[in-house]
Amino acid sequence: MFGLRGQELLIILLIVLLVFGARKLPDLARSLGASAKEFRKGIEDGNKDELEAQQSDSQEPSDS
Repeated sequence: MFGLRGQELLIILLIVLLVFGARKLPDLARSLGASAKEFRKGIEDGNKDELEAQQSDSQEPSDS
């Protein structure tokens, strides 16, 4: 995972804990999860729209 080992991840976690505080971490994690969920939903919707556009383009008869 990005070339990070256990000790490095622990140090990063401790720094985040110091910066944001213990009370803010659950809210931060919750908002990060919601953002990731919304991002995945947007990607899936974009893929569906692109697939529908390709299918409608292939179904239209050519004028030649």
